Amino acid sequence: MSSMKDKCIIEGYTPWQETTPGGVVTSTGNAHYYKTGGWRAEKPIWLKDKCKQCLLCWPTCPDSSIPVEDKKRVDFDFDHCKGCGVCAAVCPFAAIDMVPEGK
Repeated sequence: MSSMKDKCIIEGYTPWQETTPGGVVTSTGNAHYYKTGGWRAEKPIWLKDKCKQCLLCWPTCPDSSIPVEDKKRVDFDFDHCKGCGVCAAVCPFAAIDMVPEGK
Protein backbone atom coordinates (compact mmCIF):
# COMPACT_ATOMS: atom_id res chain seq x y z
CA MET A 1 0.00 0.00 0.00
CA SER A 2 1.29 3.41 -0.87
CA SER A 3 2.27 5.81 1.89
CA MET A 4 0.90 8.60 -0.29
CA LYS A 5 -2.38 10.08 0.92
CA ASP A 6 -5.40 8.73 -0.94
CA LYS A 7 -6.35 11.61 -3.21
CA CYS A 8 -9.85 10.20 -3.68
CA ILE A 9 -10.76 11.31 -0.16
CA ILE A 10 -12.18 14.75 -0.65
CA GLU A 11 -11.71 17.02 2.35
CA GLY A 12 -13.78 20.14 2.07
CA TYR A 13 -13.17 21.36 -1.46
CA THR A 14 -10.56 19.48 -3.45
CA PRO A 15 -9.77 20.95 -6.89
CA TRP A 16 -10.07 18.44 -9.71
CA GLN A 17 -6.36 18.88 -10.41
CA GLU A 18 -5.56 17.27 -7.03
CA THR A 19 -7.64 14.11 -7.52
CA THR A 20 -6.29 10.88 -8.97
CA PRO A 21 -6.22 10.63 -12.79
CA GLY A 22 -9.52 9.31 -14.08
CA GLY A 23 -10.98 9.30 -10.58
CA VAL A 24 -9.22 5.98 -9.87
CA VAL A 25 -9.86 4.68 -6.36
CA THR A 26 -6.43 4.03 -4.89
CA SER A 27 -7.50 2.46 -1.59
CA THR A 28 -10.40 0.51 -0.16
CA GLY A 29 -12.91 1.43 2.50
CA ASN A 30 -13.25 5.10 1.69
CA ALA A 31 -16.93 5.18 0.63
CA HIS A 32 -18.01 6.42 4.06
CA TYR A 33 -16.17 9.70 3.36
CA TYR A 34 -18.61 10.55 0.57
CA LYS A 35 -22.06 11.65 1.69
CA THR A 36 -24.11 11.01 -1.43
CA GLY A 37 -27.62 11.23 0.04
CA GLY A 38 -28.05 14.71 -1.44
CA TRP A 39 -28.55 13.12 -4.87
CA ARG A 40 -31.94 11.69 -3.88
CA ALA A 41 -35.16 12.61 -5.66
CA GLU A 42 -37.14 10.06 -3.64
CA LYS A 43 -36.66 9.06 -0.02
CA PRO A 44 -37.45 5.66 1.52
CA ILE A 45 -39.62 5.68 4.63
CA TRP A 46 -39.32 2.62 6.87
CA LEU A 47 -42.69 1.50 8.24
CA LYS A 48 -41.44 -0.22 11.38
CA ASP A 49 -44.87 -1.62 12.31
CA LYS A 50 -45.09 -3.50 8.98
CA CYS A 51 -41.48 -4.74 9.02
CA LYS A 52 -41.01 -8.45 9.84
CA GLN A 53 -37.21 -8.19 10.02
CA CYS A 54 -36.74 -10.60 7.10
CA LEU A 55 -33.70 -8.50 6.06
CA LEU A 56 -34.31 -8.95 2.33
CA CYS A 57 -33.76 -5.21 1.91
CA TRP A 58 -30.33 -5.22 3.53
CA PRO A 59 -28.28 -7.18 0.95
CA THR A 60 -30.04 -5.54 -2.00
CA CYS A 61 -29.13 -1.97 -1.02
CA PRO A 62 -26.31 -0.90 -3.35
CA ASP A 63 -25.24 1.84 -0.93
CA SER A 64 -25.17 -0.11 2.36
CA SER A 65 -27.70 2.40 3.67
CA ILE A 66 -29.69 -0.08 5.76
CA PRO A 67 -27.86 -0.53 9.04
CA VAL A 68 -28.32 -3.76 11.00
CA GLU A 69 -27.82 -3.86 14.75
CA ASP A 70 -28.29 -6.98 16.89
CA LYS A 71 -29.50 -8.89 13.80
CA LYS A 72 -32.30 -6.37 13.16
CA ARG A 73 -32.49 -3.59 10.62
CA VAL A 74 -32.78 -0.04 11.88
CA ASP A 75 -33.75 3.16 10.10
CA PHE A 76 -31.92 4.27 6.95
CA ASP A 77 -28.50 5.90 6.74
CA PHE A 78 -29.72 8.93 4.80
CA ASP A 79 -26.19 10.32 4.41
CA HIS A 80 -25.53 7.59 1.82
CA CYS A 81 -28.99 6.53 0.54
CA LYS A 82 -29.49 7.68 -3.05
CA GLY A 83 -33.21 6.81 -3.14
CA CYS A 84 -33.03 4.12 -5.83
CA GLY A 85 -36.03 2.24 -4.37
CA VAL A 86 -34.57 -1.26 -4.69
CA CYS A 87 -35.26 -1.89 -0.99
CA ALA A 88 -38.94 -1.00 -1.43
CA ALA A 89 -39.21 -3.21 -4.51
CA VAL A 90 -37.91 -6.32 -2.72
CA CYS A 91 -39.83 -5.86 0.55
CA PRO A 92 -42.55 -8.55 0.65
CA PHE A 93 -44.38 -6.76 3.48
CA ALA A 94 -44.65 -3.26 1.94
CA ALA A 95 -42.69 -1.92 4.90
CA ILE A 96 -40.84 0.70 2.83
CA ASP A 97 -42.58 3.58 1.07
CA MET A 98 -40.85 5.84 -1.42
CA VAL A 99 -41.85 9.49 -1.12
CA PRO A 100 -40.57 12.62 -2.87
CA GLU A 101 -37.52 14.07 -1.09
CA GLY A 102 -38.47 16.83 1.32
CA LYS A 103 -41.70 15.22 2.54
